Amino acid sequence: MGLISKLVGHARAMTMEEFDNEVLSRFRGGHAAGMQVDEERALKLVTVFSCVRVLAETIATLPLDVFKERPGGGKDKARGHPVYELLHNRPNPEMTSATWRETKTGHLALSGNTYSIITFNRRGEPLEIYPVDWHLIFPQRNPITDALEYVYNDRGKAEIFQPDRVLHVPGWGFDGIRGYSPIRMAASTMGVGLATQEFTERFYSQGMNIGGVLEHPNALSDPAYNRLVEWLEEKGSGMANSWKPLILEEGMKYSRIPMPLAEAQFIETQKFTRDEICGLFRVPPHMIANLERATFSNIEHQSIEFVMYTLMPYITKYEQAMNWKLFTPEERAQGYYVKFNVDGLLRGDYKSRQEGLAIQRQNGVINADDWRGLEEMNPIEDGSGQIYLVNGNMIPPGTAGNQKGGE
Repeated sequence: MGLISKLVGHARAMTMEEFDNEVLSRFRGGHAAGMQVDEERALKLVTVFSCVRVLAETIATLPLDVFKERPGGGKDKARGHPVYELLHNRPNPEMTSATWRETKTGHLALSGNTYSIITFNRRGEPLEIYPVDWHLIFPQRNPITDALEYVYNDRGKAEIFQPDRVLHVPGWGFDGIRGYSPIRMAASTMGVGLATQEFTERFYSQGMNIGGVLEHPNALSDPAYNRLVEWLEEKGSGMANSWKPLILEEGMKYSRIPMPLAEAQFIETQKFTRDEICGLFRVPPHMIANLERATFSNIEHQSIEFVMYTLMPYITKYEQAMNWKLFTPEERAQGYYVKFNVDGLLRGDYKSRQEGLAIQRQNGVINADDWRGLEEMNPIEDGSGQIYLVNGNMIPPGTAGNQKGGE
């Protein structure tokens, strides 16, 4: 565990012991409700897993393209740019763009940070983008230059990367560099959820009996006591032995200690924890199969709000980080940028969508080919789909006065 030989500038090398201590201090988590709480354990809660899955899979399936602005206005897809292939199709030889984005969003939602290492070719173009486990890398200040750098545990060896090599998307945090882990900030809620889940497992694994008391008029001998304990452990507990008769000897009596789940407000605790976790991730309950408060009239608006208030912060952070790290200043000046397309999520029902497009068509905002393209249809072959039309009654105000006077 000596000093790491690979340094950047005059930065002091970090020993593996220091790195491990830093990682463990962040990965160890904390305790709440008598339970160990960290990101890995929190995923065992079905609500946490479902919320993270909704976020990760939705971001992964959104169209992601590279565009270049036209000098006179408008934009075109920059399919020939190297970044287009990385983001739209395959960021590295081992995964698709959807898999990469799904992994990154899962890290961001759970830990508050997501990291990817960027490899450039000799021309300075991004060649590969690999996601890195959030607990294997962390930002720090160079002890000499005070510049930001990233320390990465690469198979037991601490390696230092400069910021231009790391695509880091942080969540909310006080310093603006490293985001807070939602799981750790809500450790109390997670602890209650894990404790409730463990209680349920024990309740059913022990034969749905909360407990009881065996009463005997006299003290049992050691052989009798040991035999009774052994019998209870082997034959008196577990689902297979539920409701089997209990054989008691020498005047022994059994008194059950009831603890109905209703008295412990068990169901209410589960619901409360589920709602708090949904609030933590800002995922509408109906998206994780909780339809208690969902109605036909509000479920569509909840879905639109999910895009506006839940996905847009993720999307904006991704776009700004990619534009910053994947394009040179010259390319950004030329108008290259990355853009997610969320139109499909904001479409609404088919009838409402067609009515909205019809209004745009009648007002000359879109032509027939634009409309067909939004519906995944090919342009009209004779070119007539490029014509813009407006309603006949919509004329400039001055024209209306001239027409009236000429009548």
